Amino acid sequence: MGHPVRVAVAKAYSEINETLRNFIQAQSVFFVATAPLDAQGHVNVSPKGLDTFRILGPRTVAYLDIFGSGVETLAHLRENGRIVLMFCAFQGAPKILRLHGRGRAVEPQEAEFATLQAHFPVYEGARAIMVVEVTRISDSCGYGVPLLQYEGERPDLPAWCRKRGIEGLKIYRQEKNRQSIDGLPGVAEQVD
Repeated sequence: MGHPVRVAVAKAYSEINETLRNFIQAQSVFFVATAPLDAQGHVNVSPKGLDTFRILGPRTVAYLDIFGSGVETLAHLRENGRIVLMFCAFQGAPKILRLHGRGRAVEPQEAEFATLQAHFPVYEGARAIMVVEVTRISDSCGYGVPLLQYEGERPDLPAWCRKRGIEGLKIYRQEKNRQSIDGLPGVAEQVD
């Protein structure tokens, strides 16, 4: 006879409590998943790092979206608002936490951006702040997630944005971030 196996049971939460807040803040990476309404469209999953995530309230979170090669998350949120954020424990006790919700993109030209920006460090290349009203909070065991050692943040994205400069980022925004791979509208036209 073997030893009994402890089975973790997934749990749902009514809000982001202090224990969940501490878990979220201890993670150096999180993942964002969205999808278009069109069943033929592409599901998107994006890893996020740097110091870009904030808990604004018991059921409200936000993250700073920095320029990238695509604009899927922003386009999907504009179309339907559906989003899930996932945090995994890569060190310590196993755990996965998912925050399902309705998200919206707040771009730099919008009045609300400055108020939200105050919650984050300044990063060149910030193209939006994604605000999520969380509708479901749940965890699961995370037993299958490997143990990984955090070595530090990559300097590549901030360096890439600095190298392009303000004008270069405006051009990139217009050339690469105007629509998703499925043709959905991406970033709005910036007015100078």
